[in-house]
Amino acid sequence: MGDGVRGRTIVVAGATSASGHAAARALVAAGASVIAVGRRDDALAPLRDLGARTAVCDLADEAEVAAFAAMLAADGVRVDGLLHLVGGWRGGGGLRGQTEADYRALESGLSALRHVTRACWDDLNASPAARTAIVSSTAVARPLAGGANYAIAGSRRPRHPSSSASGLSRAWRRRSDRPSSGSGMPTRPRSTTRSSASARRTRLDIRDHPA
Repeated sequence: MGDGVRGRTIVVAGATSASGHAAARALVAAGASVIAVGRRDDALAPLRDLGARTAVCDLADEAEVAAFAAMLAADGVRVDGLLHLVGGWRGGGGLRGQTEADYRALESGLSALRHVTRACWDDLNASPAARTAIVSSTAVARPLAGGANYAIAGSRRPRHPSSSASGLSRAWRRRSDRPSSGSGMPTRPRSTTRSSASARRTRLDIRDHPA
Protein backbone atom coordinates (compact mmCIF):
# COMPACT_ATOMS: atom_id res chain seq x y z
CA MET A 1 0.00 0.00 0.00
CA GLY A 2 3.01 2.31 0.30
CA ASP A 3 2.31 5.68 1.88
CA GLY A 4 -1.02 6.11 0.12
CA VAL A 5 -3.13 5.54 3.23
CA ARG A 6 -0.65 6.66 5.88
CA GLY A 7 -2.34 9.19 8.12
CA ARG A 8 -5.69 8.73 6.36
CA THR A 9 -8.93 7.72 8.07
CA ILE A 10 -10.59 4.72 6.43
CA VAL A 11 -14.04 3.39 7.32
CA VAL A 12 -14.34 -0.37 6.81
CA ALA A 13 -18.06 -1.11 6.57
CA GLY A 14 -19.01 -4.69 7.37
CA ALA A 15 -15.65 -5.27 9.01
CA THR A 16 -16.37 -8.45 10.99
CA SER A 17 -15.92 -10.83 8.05
CA ALA A 18 -12.62 -12.57 7.25
CA SER A 19 -12.02 -10.04 4.47
CA GLY A 20 -12.77 -7.22 6.93
CA HIS A 21 -10.17 -8.50 9.36
CA ALA A 22 -7.60 -8.84 6.55
CA ALA A 23 -8.33 -5.34 5.26
CA ALA A 24 -8.18 -3.75 8.70
CA ARG A 25 -4.89 -5.50 9.49
CA ALA A 26 -3.33 -4.34 6.21
CA LEU A 27 -4.61 -0.78 6.55
CA VAL A 28 -3.39 -0.42 10.14
CA ALA A 29 0.00 -1.85 9.14
CA ALA A 30 0.16 0.74 6.33
CA GLY A 31 -0.36 3.57 8.81
CA ALA A 32 -4.07 4.29 8.30
CA SER A 33 -6.49 5.18 11.06
CA VAL A 34 -9.16 2.49 10.68
CA ILE A 35 -12.76 2.68 11.86
CA ALA A 36 -14.24 -0.81 11.68
CA VAL A 37 -18.04 -0.93 11.62
CA GLY A 38 -20.32 -3.88 12.33
CA ARG A 39 -23.55 -4.84 14.08
CA ARG A 40 -22.13 -6.62 17.15
CA ASP A 41 -19.54 -5.37 19.58
CA ASP A 42 -18.33 -8.87 20.47
CA ALA A 43 -17.55 -9.53 16.79
CA LEU A 44 -15.70 -6.20 16.58
CA ALA A 45 -13.48 -6.88 19.61
CA PRO A 46 -10.74 -8.68 17.59
CA LEU A 47 -10.53 -5.65 15.31
CA ARG A 48 -9.74 -3.42 18.29
CA ASP A 49 -6.94 -5.84 19.09
CA LEU A 50 -5.60 -5.22 15.57
CA GLY A 51 -5.46 -1.49 16.29
CA ALA A 52 -8.73 -0.33 14.76
CA ARG A 53 -11.33 1.91 16.29
CA THR A 54 -14.74 0.22 16.19
CA ALA A 55 -18.35 1.28 15.87
CA VAL A 56 -21.51 -0.74 16.42
CA CYS A 57 -23.98 0.38 13.76
CA ASP A 58 -26.60 -1.19 11.51
CA LEU A 59 -25.50 0.28 8.20
CA ALA A 60 -28.78 -0.69 6.55
CA ASP A 61 -30.52 1.76 8.89
CA GLU A 62 -30.23 5.28 7.46
CA ALA A 63 -30.91 7.06 10.75
CA GLU A 64 -28.32 4.98 12.56
CA VAL A 65 -25.71 5.68 9.90
CA ALA A 66 -26.45 9.40 10.18
CA ALA A 67 -25.89 9.16 13.95
CA PHE A 68 -22.61 7.34 13.35
CA ALA A 69 -21.41 10.08 10.98
CA ALA A 70 -22.51 12.81 13.41
CA MET A 71 -20.55 11.17 16.22
CA LEU A 72 -17.42 11.04 14.07
CA ALA A 73 -17.85 14.72 13.21
CA ALA A 74 -18.32 15.61 16.89
CA ASP A 75 -15.03 13.82 17.62
CA GLY A 76 -13.27 15.80 14.88
CA VAL A 77 -12.79 12.74 12.69
CA ARG A 78 -12.72 13.31 8.91
CA VAL A 79 -13.11 10.32 6.62
CA ASP A 80 -10.73 9.93 3.66
CA GLY A 81 -11.76 6.51 2.42
CA LEU A 82 -14.57 3.97 2.51
CA LEU A 83 -14.15 0.22 2.03
CA HIS A 84 -17.54 -1.44 1.74
CA LEU A 85 -17.72 -5.14 2.64
CA VAL A 86 -21.38 -5.41 3.67
CA GLY A 87 -22.99 -8.36 1.95
CA GLY A 88 -23.06 -12.13 1.94
CA TRP A 89 -24.54 -15.06 0.09
CA ARG A 90 -28.12 -16.27 0.14
CA GLY A 91 -29.38 -18.56 -2.58
CA GLY A 92 -29.44 -22.09 -3.96
CA GLY A 93 -32.39 -24.25 -4.89
CA GLY A 94 -32.47 -23.20 -8.53
CA LEU A 95 -34.62 -20.39 -9.81
CA ARG A 96 -37.66 -21.56 -7.84
CA GLY A 97 -35.61 -21.35 -4.66
CA GLN A 98 -34.95 -17.62 -5.06
CA THR A 99 -37.14 -16.23 -2.30
CA GLU A 100 -38.22 -12.65 -1.76
CA ALA A 101 -36.80 -12.77 1.78
CA ASP A 102 -33.38 -13.72 0.41
CA TYR A 103 -33.49 -10.96 -2.16
CA ARG A 104 -34.44 -8.30 0.39
CA ALA A 105 -31.64 -9.46 2.68
CA LEU A 106 -29.14 -9.16 -0.17
CA GLU A 107 -30.57 -5.80 -1.20
CA SER A 108 -29.82 -4.42 2.26
CA GLY A 109 -26.13 -4.49 1.31
CA LEU A 110 -26.84 -1.97 -1.43
CA SER A 111 -28.84 0.16 1.01
CA ALA A 112 -25.90 0.10 3.42
CA LEU A 113 -23.53 1.19 0.65
CA ARG A 114 -25.81 4.10 -0.25
CA HIS A 115 -26.35 5.20 3.36
CA VAL A 116 -22.72 5.19 4.44
CA THR A 117 -21.46 6.86 1.25
CA ARG A 118 -23.97 9.68 1.61
CA ALA A 119 -23.17 10.08 5.30
CA CYS A 120 -19.43 10.37 4.56
CA TRP A 121 -19.85 12.39 1.37
CA ASP A 122 -18.84 15.81 2.70
CA ASP A 123 -15.70 14.36 4.26
CA LEU A 124 -14.79 12.50 1.06
CA ASN A 125 -15.35 15.65 -0.97
CA ALA A 126 -13.06 17.60 1.34
CA SER A 127 -10.30 14.98 1.38
CA PRO A 128 -7.25 15.56 -0.85
CA ALA A 129 -7.11 11.81 -1.57
CA ALA A 130 -10.62 10.40 -1.35
CA ARG A 131 -11.10 6.70 -2.11
CA THR A 132 -14.11 4.37 -2.15
CA ALA A 133 -14.02 0.65 -2.86
CA ILE A 134 -16.29 -2.37 -2.73
CA VAL A 135 -15.71 -6.11 -2.94
CA SER A 136 -18.07 -8.10 -5.13
CA SER A 137 -18.13 -11.65 -6.51
CA THR A 138 -17.43 -13.28 -9.84
CA ALA A 139 -20.93 -14.80 -9.50
CA VAL A 140 -22.30 -11.40 -10.55
CA ALA A 141 -20.60 -11.68 -13.93
CA ARG A 142 -21.50 -15.37 -14.41
CA PRO A 143 -24.93 -15.78 -12.80
CA LEU A 144 -26.50 -19.19 -12.27
CA ALA A 145 -30.13 -20.03 -11.54
CA GLY A 146 -29.39 -20.75 -7.89
CA GLY A 147 -27.69 -17.37 -7.51
CA ALA A 148 -30.17 -15.22 -9.43
CA ASN A 149 -31.05 -13.07 -6.41
CA TYR A 150 -27.39 -12.55 -5.61
CA ALA A 151 -26.54 -11.64 -9.20
CA ILE A 152 -29.37 -9.12 -9.46
CA ALA A 153 -28.60 -7.44 -6.15
CA GLY A 154 -24.84 -7.62 -6.65
CA SER A 155 -24.83 -6.25 -10.18
CA ARG A 156 -26.29 -2.97 -8.93
CA ARG A 157 -23.61 -2.31 -6.34
CA PRO A 158 -20.63 -1.46 -8.61
CA ARG A 159 -22.65 1.31 -10.24
CA HIS A 160 -22.80 3.24 -6.99
CA PRO A 161 -19.05 3.70 -6.40
CA SER A 162 -18.68 4.54 -10.10
CA SER A 163 -21.23 7.31 -9.61
CA SER A 164 -19.42 8.39 -6.45
CA ALA A 165 -16.14 8.61 -8.36
CA SER A 166 -17.77 10.86 -10.93
CA GLY A 167 -19.03 13.20 -8.20
CA LEU A 168 -15.69 13.27 -6.42
CA SER A 169 -13.85 13.96 -9.66
CA ARG A 170 -16.13 16.92 -10.35
CA ALA A 171 -15.32 18.33 -6.93
CA TRP A 172 -11.62 17.73 -7.53
CA ARG A 173 -11.72 19.61 -10.82
CA ARG A 174 -13.49 22.54 -9.18
CA ARG A 175 -10.78 22.93 -6.56
CA SER A 176 -7.56 24.36 -7.85
CA ASP A 177 -6.19 24.75 -4.33
CA ARG A 178 -6.11 21.05 -3.37
CA PRO A 179 -2.95 19.85 -1.57
CA SER A 180 -0.46 18.26 -3.92
CA SER A 181 0.66 14.63 -4.05
CA GLY A 182 4.32 13.67 -4.31
CA SER A 183 4.19 14.22 -8.06
CA GLY A 184 3.29 17.89 -7.55
CA MET A 185 -0.24 17.37 -8.83
CA PRO A 186 -3.42 17.12 -6.73
CA THR A 187 -4.39 13.56 -5.92
CA ARG A 188 -7.48 12.46 -7.80
CA PRO A 189 -10.26 10.73 -5.87
CA ARG A 190 -10.84 7.16 -6.96
CA SER A 191 -13.46 4.46 -6.73
CA THR A 192 -12.61 0.80 -7.08
CA THR A 193 -14.49 -2.46 -7.41
CA ARG A 194 -12.76 -5.74 -6.63
CA SER A 195 -14.16 -9.23 -7.21
CA SER A 196 -13.63 -12.09 -4.80
CA ALA A 197 -13.74 -15.73 -5.74
CA SER A 198 -16.82 -16.44 -3.60
CA ALA A 199 -19.25 -14.94 -2.63
CA ARG A 200 -33.81 -4.03 14.83
CA ARG A 201 -31.88 -1.30 15.51
CA THR A 202 -28.66 -1.61 17.42
CA ARG A 203 -26.93 0.60 19.96
CA LEU A 204 -24.44 2.99 18.41
CA ASP A 205 -21.16 2.49 20.26
CA ILE A 206 -17.74 3.73 19.13
CA ARG A 207 -14.69 2.44 20.95
CA ASP A 208 -11.01 3.20 20.60
CA HIS A 209 -8.46 0.41 20.42
CA PRO A 210 -6.43 -0.29 23.58
CA ALA A 211 -3.48 2.02 24.15
